[in-house]
Amino acid sequence: MKVVFTELARLELLDAIDYYELEFSGLGKRFQQEVKSAIKRIIQYPDAWPSEQNGIRKYVMHKFPYKLIYSLE
Repeated sequence: MKVVFTELARLELLDAIDYYELEFSGLGKRFQQEVKSAIKRIIQYPDAWPSEQNGIRKYVMHKFPYKLIYSLE
């Protein structure tokens, strides 16, 4: 499975990493690692999270108030 971020999603991710790093040194890296772990789980179990409208799925992160929105194509 190939993971592709839209340009807007990629920019939002980079902004969030920078924000957390400004809030507390090292927190941006922890957030980035949590996103990577979430992506690995999604790749391993792509159908595990609920399908919303038109096959769009939502993975809610555990340690940060974010969700990853994805679709299988």
